[in-house]
Amino acid sequence: MLRRVNTRSDPALHEVGSRARTQPPPPAIVFDALTDPDRDPARPWLVLLDDEQRPRVLEAAYPELVVWSSLWPRRPDARVRFELASDGRAGSLVRWRLLAAEPLPDGSLLGHLRKRLNQLVNADLRYTFGQ
Repeated sequence: MLRRVNTRSDPALHEVGSRARTQPPPPAIVFDALTDPDRDPARPWLVLLDDEQRPRVLEAAYPELVVWSSLWPRRPDARVRFELASDGRAGSLVRWRLLAAEPLPDGSLLGHLRKRLNQLVNADLRYTFGQ
């Protein structure tokens, strides 16, 4: 399951989680939401928990790639890589990949991190697009 992933920001990261789901808008709109989560104050979606911090955009290639810094102060090495593509219709296929350096998170923490990313991207962000 673990896979080493090379990114410009850190070549020694391992993929420790991944999920791909469709989103209603095209990749350019999702890209904008990921690079500027506060762009529409009427529809906030990046609502953080007490153990989380705002991510910074470390890499971006319009409109197909966004890499965030860690959401979790206790795992500052973590990165979230978003790969955006057309879903073949009017929407997007959004894949998030959770990347971490060794020592890798234990099972309990890893489950929490994956669940939070899934909630933020595949629920909270999706709801801002009307689904």
